[in-house]
Parts: sequence; structure tokens; C-alpha cells
Amino acid sequence: MNTQTRRTPVTHTDALTIGETMAMVTPEAGARLDADSTFLLRPGGAESNVAALLAELGHRTHWASALGADRLGDVIVTALAGHGVDTSLVRRDPRRPTGVYFKDPTPEGTRVSYYRAGSAASGLGPADVTAWTALRPRVVHLSGILPALSPDCAALARHIVFDRPWGDVPVSFDVNHRPVLWSGADGGAAETLLELARRSDLVFVGRDEAEALWGTTDAESVRALVDGPERLVVKDAAVEAVAFTGTRVTRVPSRRVRVVDAVGAGDAFAAGWLSGWLDGRDETLCLRLGHYAAAQVLASPSDFARLPRAEEIVTTLADESAAGVPAAGR
Repeated sequence: MNTQTRRTPVTHTDALTIGETMAMVTPEAGARLDADSTFLLRPGGAESNVAALLAELGHRTHWASALGADRLGDVIVTALAGHGVDTSLVRRDPRRPTGVYFKDPTPEGTRVSYYRAGSAASGLGPADVTAWTALRPRVVHLSGILPALSPDCAALARHIVFDRPWGDVPVSFDVNHRPVLWSGADGGAAETLLELARRSDLVFVGRDEAEALWGTTDAESVRALVDGPERLVVKDAAVEAVAFTGTRVTRVPSRRVRVVDAVGAGDAFAAGWLSGWLDGRDETLCLRLGHYAAAQVLASPSDFARLPRAEEIVTTLADESAAGVPAAGR
């Protein structure tokens, strides 16, 4: 398939995340995208966001992907390593570039322009897994962005979810529907994402994206449709998050926050929830950790935010509960 692959000795990690990361170009302080803007260059990718935020929370994480053998790829690797993410499973491809995207914050929401066609990550496929299986993660995480990138990437996602190359290691899947990525594909986003969600173990989905994809109307109807996962979390933006574990249902209202930029909040929620799950915390606390992490990103012009260690957040949440701090709303 492609080029050099770095291999690592057998080792263990808390979370292995797999998917594309691009060079994200964003105006400073939430300004509009124009010729006079001052720009920041940062990594931008759902799965690497989860890895970096989990590392911030105190977990050992690896991110597996492909980047161009270019300066933008160097920037991404350096930045993620600086957050504590192990990038030794990243393949550098001299024949394909690192993807780029631009954020344009507006009062109506953030607009995003992608330049990722033919990127190094779009060349990922099932064969790449061979270089990653020496790693023994406690959870493997991917999102619905990966299968939208190319037929090879779709085959990779199916291989991870259906064939389970890591054996009984749980697979975490964030539906993360990006309509613009599917517009030129075969139009099978609804079917593909439902299939992957049903066969995964831990699943995250927004109530609104589930409605757009599958016509569901509330968390309960999502659970009736996505009936395979051991745990399903349905996020309803500023209202609440609902977790389904077997026959048990847990609801936790969203935190109050002034939204600067919503991009990346779903990744942060997944990282917060997974942190609680990795630490064996109860479902209510997992959801509260997800809300806390998401709130920090919502209040940031970036799709990333510095987080305290999970233990510190748990103490903060306990103090808030004792003080009767209200949670709901934004």
C-alpha cells in the first residue's frame, strides 16, 4: 500500500484512537476568517482530540493514523506529543499530503472549509492494522468520520468493528456524522453508521444527528434502533446526556456555559466519559465528566482545551454537588 511504517514493541495503553488529523487553521480569539486575521495552526481531528484530552485527564494514549511527510505533519506530531499522546504508530507518507482545514467563526456558528482530498490518512486501510496490533489497549476508539474518507478507510472501520483485530478489547464509536464528507460518496451514511454503531461496544451519538440520520425523535427511540452496544450515550446538546446500560437509564443535565465555538465539544465529551469508564466510575459520574470536558471546549475558540487531571475534576464536581450548583443550560 504505502510507505514506511513505524513498529513498536508489545506495550499497553489505556486508549488507542484511530482516524485522520489535519492541520487546522483558525483565526485567533474567535475572529472571522479574512486577510487581516492572525492565525493559529493546530492539529484538528476527532480521534486525536480524544487521545489528547484523555492524556490531559491523566491516561496513557496512542493515536494511529497517516500523515504526509511534510512540515504540516511535523507540526501535528509535535503538538500531539506535547499533549502527552504517543504518536509512534503514525505512518508518514511521502506520496500524499497532510490534510488542511480552515475555521471561520460566525455569529450563526463556525463554518469549516476542508482541503483533505487525497490526504495521507485517506490512504489508510485494513492492512495498516498489522502494524498496530502489538499494542494492547484497554479501549479502541474511532468515529464516523473515518469510513467517510475513502473506500479503504471504510474497509478499515469495518475491520476494526466487525473483525476485532484486538480480540475482546472494547470498541468505542462516536457516530460523528459529517454530511459534507458523505455528499460525494455512495450516499450510504445512515446505513453505514448504524451498522458500525450497532456492532460497537461503547457508542456516542447526538440526539440531533440521530434524528437527521435515522429519523429518531428522542433518546429512547435512538436506543430502540441502536440496540447492540453494551453502553449507548445520547447527547442532547444544552439539555442533557442519557446513558443506556442494559435496562438501566441514566440522565444528567448539561453544564451551564457560554458557547464560543461548538466544534470539538463532542470529542471532549467522549474523552471525559471514557476517562470515567476507564477509571471504573459510576455512570452518573462518567456523564458529568463528559459534560465538564465538553464545557471547557465550548468556551474555547479552539476545538481543544487544557484540562485538569480527572481526580481534580471529580473533586470539583463533588464540591459543586455539595454547594447545589445548577447544571442545566448554556
